[in-house]
Amino acid sequence: DVFAEAPYCGNPLAVVICEAPLSDESMQKIALETNYSETTFVSPLKNEDGGYRVRIFTPSREIDFAGHPLLGTAHVIRYHIQTGEQGPVRLNLPVGQVEASFNAADGGKEVVWFEAPPVTPGIQCSHFEIATALGLDADDMDEASPVQQMTAGISAVMVPVSSLDALSRARLNLDAYAPLKAEGFAPLTYVFCKQTQNPENDLSVRFFFEAHGVREDPATGNGAAFFGAYALNHGLYGERDISLRIEQGHFVHRPSVVMLQASGQDAGQQISVGGHVEMIVQGKLI
Repeated sequence: DVFAEAPYCGNPLAVVICEAPLSDESMQKIALETNYSETTFVSPLKNEDGGYRVRIFTPSREIDFAGHPLLGTAHVIRYHIQTGEQGPVRLNLPVGQVEASFNAADGGKEVVWFEAPPVTPGIQCSHFEIATALGLDADDMDEASPVQQMTAGISAVMVPVSSLDALSRARLNLDAYAPLKAEGFAPLTYVFCKQTQNPENDLSVRFFFEAHGVREDPATGNGAAFFGAYALNHGLYGERDISLRIEQGHFVHRPSVVMLQASGQDAGQQISVGGHVEMIVQGKLI
């Protein structure tokens, strides 16, 4: 469980250590069998560049980059593959090598961090268009911030709403979203507001995505990275660096906390995403 403050919270992940090579077809079948939002497959052998090759599959396809699979896989590598070694863990993905680091900065409890690859800002749409696709009214939207797609390996649309009430009523309707999809918007929406359920947190989020229908993610690391770049680009927190606790998963009974640190502008942006990882089950595929 990744981004979990306790066991059976956060975002579940299956990590398969591939002692022998698996075909693409086998990996896809295993990902469908686990039916988690993502399943990762990692080689136990380091490449010459010091990284471990990692592939990420949803139940329906392979993807290039996602946040919680990186942190969960890095945790498994640290404690089950390179046992006894200290320092960061390097993961080789289609988007490039991503480094995961470990510290005990959160009340002495270990936090796993990854530094996000470069995030590219993309197309924008009107607040009215996205409100209709989410079953919301125009006055549910926070028009002080734009609706914009962000990309790093995959794409997601940043959607600002005005309140927790609006956030609670949001539902992605794929039929209503079809015109936006035809314009190039990915059916992945990062819906956020600055009101929170827990006063210790800074942002409340829901993430909807298309996968054999519509699913809601309990915790979304790449979405947080996208939000970090988006917030810097649009000055959501002024000119200062950003350090946020993002709450997610309450509406699917998997409460999660995603930690975000972001600084810089344009090509000089540095964005890190972190959270706690809880090992829940260990076993063997037959």
